[in-house]
Amino acid sequence: MMEFLYFPEDKSEYIPAVLMLLLFIVAAAVTMIWIIKASQKEEHTFDQNYSINEQKNHESKEPH
Repeated sequence: MMEFLYFPEDKSEYIPAVLMLLLFIVAAAVTMIWIIKASQKEEHTFDQNYSINEQKNHESKEPH
């Protein structure tokens, strides 16, 4: 019967796989943090622009 799963006797063969897994996990975490920070910066910029536009619209609608 053919074995479908390969479990090496020499456990040192797991080291490259574990290192690559850790590398991808760290890269995913760094990417996620970068996206969150960029999103927060964009939200802050949007809020500033929206509040400025809202103030201009409010001032122009006031009767003199």
